[in-house]
Amino acid sequence: MIRNWLVKSFVKQPEAVESSETREQYGRLSSMVGIVVNLLLFAAKFVVGTLSGSIAVTGDAFNNLSDSASSVIALLSFRLAAKPADREHPFGHARIEYVASAAVSVLILVIGIELMRGSIEKIIAPAPIEFSLVTVIVLLLSIVTKLWLYFFNRGLGKLTDSSVMRATAIDSLSDVMATSAVLVSMLLSPLLKIQLDGYTGVIVAVLILITGYQLFKSMLDRLLGQGPNPELAEQIDEFIHGYEGVLDTHDLVVHDYGPYRTFASVHVEVDATAESLVSHDLADNIERDIKREQGINLVVHLDPIIRDDPFVNHLRQLAESVLSEIDDELSLHDFRVRQGKAHSNLIFEVAVPYEFELSLDELRARIQQGVSAEDPTLRAVVEFDRA
Repeated sequence: MIRNWLVKSFVKQPEAVESSETREQYGRLSSMVGIVVNLLLFAAKFVVGTLSGSIAVTGDAFNNLSDSASSVIALLSFRLAAKPADREHPFGHARIEYVASAAVSVLILVIGIELMRGSIEKIIAPAPIEFSLVTVIVLLLSIVTKLWLYFFNRGLGKLTDSSVMRATAIDSLSDVMATSAVLVSMLLSPLLKIQLDGYTGVIVAVLILITGYQLFKSMLDRLLGQGPNPELAEQIDEFIHGYEGVLDTHDLVVHDYGPYRTFASVHVEVDATAESLVSHDLADNIERDIKREQGINLVVHLDPIIRDDPFVNHLRQLAESVLSEIDDELSLHDFRVRQGKAHSNLIFEVAVPYEFELSLDELRARIQQGVSAEDPTLRAVVEFDRA
């Protein structure tokens, strides 16, 4: 395959995808291929589009030119993202890939808007288009080439977990649909005796705008910060539960600082009677092992849990019962009891789903009401986590 040959020729250590140097080489390969291919397609389409007078073909040409510019942005982003962490950026520079992807999406949106404007003008004032076999051949070659670029960048993006390459692949697929629409309109216009060029240009513009919007939204979500991927959260949870002495986990927070730059923190419940040094070693082992095996920079916070006190266990069951009566989706953790002369405090945290209907103040009141119904001397001191 051409892709395998290119990878072997331009990437020194293809398997070391977590290495910043290797990722930069993959990024350079993807970007240079994109620049060369899209410039050739732009030149060919611009010439045949100008000669035939087709706004759709010319617009498609400038779409390819924007793809070349996108590849230049991607090339710069891979070089900057490969820079090591420094005092100002202790988590590295890998998020630059997300910024670059957002910049690519803005460029795509601008091209789509301009093409839409030109196509509407063409609908209002249609002009005859000169049918040419050369134009048809150029468009067919463009479709085949863009399909290859789609699979090329999709494969590299999956291998390196690169949002920029995935974005480039998606853009190539939208180009296939856009060019196909242009080709169909050129073939049908003479048969139907209708100038479809402007209408096809609108279709191409809409496809380009949809692609740009979806890409921009995806990258904006990643830059703003998202909740942990459910698969990753389950993976981390299963990994931690594989250690003897771990009772449960909660409050997992994952920070994405770019591909292979994952930082996380989690609370791990352990037996309160265990020796502190033993529990500390447990936390160290989890942090070290998950870093080595999965590349995740994890910070473990230990929560000692009393397990063999009947009074505490009874009150915990009471609190769990109260939550269950309110909503089965509610769960508690970090449960402890502070006994006083006049009353006792039940101190715990509750994981609340984002879609939960009651306000937190209403929920706190309902919990206190349920606890007081069992024993008026009990006070619920509750903190809430969104889950």
